[in-house]
Amino acid sequence: MATSDIDQQDPVATFNGLFDNDDPDGDESDMSLVDHLEELRRRIFKSLIAVVLGGIVAFIFRVQIMGFLTLPLPRQAADVLGKGNKLVVTGLGDNFTVFLKLSIAVGILVAIPVILYQVWAFVSPGLYQKEKKTALPFVFLGVVLFLAGISLGFVVLQYPVQWLINFGSSNFTELITADSYFTFVAFFLLAFGVVFEIPLVLTFMAQLGLITSQTLRKKRPTAHVGMWIASTFLTPGADIYSPIILGVAMSILFELTIIFIRFTKH
Repeated sequence: MATSDIDQQDPVATFNGLFDNDDPDGDESDMSLVDHLEELRRRIFKSLIAVVLGGIVAFIFRVQIMGFLTLPLPRQAADVLGKGNKLVVTGLGDNFTVFLKLSIAVGILVAIPVILYQVWAFVSPGLYQKEKKTALPFVFLGVVLFLAGISLGFVVLQYPVQWLINFGSSNFTELITADSYFTFVAFFLLAFGVVFEIPLVLTFMAQLGLITSQTLRKKRPTAHVGMWIASTFLTPGADIYSPIILGVAMSILFELTIIFIRFTKH
């Protein structure tokens, strides 16, 4: 008895066919599920190698990096620092742990261009030719905006640090531990870096047709109020300067994004 066409089909080949890319530009991908997973593994491995190499370099220059990150500490912080005006560690091996965490954080920062490129290289085979041309500038712009946000955050960092050190100084004897200080710095700088990605996210959404410049203009009052409220939660510390500076930066970026979308999206 003759078998039907469905019975003659290989179920594995049928499942792998779901991952074929019908690119009208002729850029087709015949990779199977296993090939996709293997490609993902290689991209993750390369990203981890970049982080490790960046971390090793950061560990070599750990003293200089720590000295640079402690610059926002105000002069009066010498009264609450440890012996020799140094940050405090409270346990055996904490000094090595702090340096290790600091090196990993800096390694990730240094490896961001490599990580973004690996992400782009992984998804690019599934993109149309027009999307490939716009993807790489988006990666570059994302790195530039993230570094700009971190730079601004480092300049602003002195204000919450100074406020937190002075608050209650007449009632408490405070010891600034290295772990708590660098954790605070990491989250503070990360908040600024992520916020500066707002133009990139909005522009990408506009390229996908999810939003338009007209939509952003209509929602402008609500967006500005929301961003200023968010700035008070994204900046740890209760000083008035950090949320104001972050709020102003977010509002300016939002307005520049509207202009950019208007001239780039037709």
